[in-house]
Amino acid sequence: MDNLTSKAKASRFSFEFFPPRSPDAESQLWSAIADLARWRPDFVSVTYGAGGTTQEPTLATVSRLIGETPLATASHLTCVGKTREEVAETVQTFRKAGVKHFVALRGDPPDGVGKTYRPHPGGFANAAELCAGLREMGDFEISVSAYPEKHPESTDVNADIDMLKRKVDNGAHRALTQFFFDNAVYLRYLERVRAAGITIPIVPGIMPIQNLTQLKRFAASCGASVPSFLDRRFEAIEDSAEARQALSAEIAAEQIGELQGHGIDEFHIYTMNKAGLVGKVLEAVGATPARLESAGAAA
Repeated sequence: MDNLTSKAKASRFSFEFFPPRSPDAESQLWSAIADLARWRPDFVSVTYGAGGTTQEPTLATVSRLIGETPLATASHLTCVGKTREEVAETVQTFRKAGVKHFVALRGDPPDGVGKTYRPHPGGFANAAELCAGLREMGDFEISVSAYPEKHPESTDVNADIDMLKRKVDNGAHRALTQFFFDNAVYLRYLERVRAAGITIPIVPGIMPIQNLTQLKRFAASCGASVPSFLDRRFEAIEDSAEARQALSAEIAAEQIGELQGHGIDEFHIYTMNKAGLVGKVLEAVGATPARLESAGAAA
């Protein structure tokens, strides 16, 4: 336990949230933020719908995070469906709100995941071009996405890694991976990325399992695999919400612990705007929460 605790203390964690779409969802989000702030994340990020479909809720969320909490805050940013000028206007709006860190993403096709992506004639063609644009617009910290199991639209892993290298060459500081559950997949990917000369942090995305059935549907749409061992482990427990949450925390903690053993010291956790399970995961890996004086302002 002492060794695990020391690794957790040396590790850095960041959290992803999504903007609320109802008063109840907003209440849940800010309750989760207030609770998870105690874990002193390296930063938090807020998602941004394709084509800016959540621009106003995202802006409202990041503005409040910056104004009312001590949390370093990043906003997702997509370029699909917009001209370069429209993207620049969005960036300036977020900059005025205090945003200094963007998670630069191409975004899903307007017709939905799985449909053909067509760049806007006057826009950025992809996330690599968006990174270059952001670098020209200001001195921003830039995070990007990475796909240990290949982006669903990439022809192969080599093409996918080539795109990641273009993002890095154009200014990306770190990559946050799509969630995965087989650490061997991530470690093989990391080896190939390093062999390609990419040296930025490749931060593993960790998805604590809130609902296995829903997770499978989501994973199928974004090209992530769900190993069969997860079915076996969930089938072996009693059918209670408490038991499922305990097992979910155990699985995520095991995944983080194994990666720590391979020298990985930074993790990006997809919270789904729910603090309880994420807190249990962090407790299980030996992280220690702290009372932050400003955390209550988020509630």
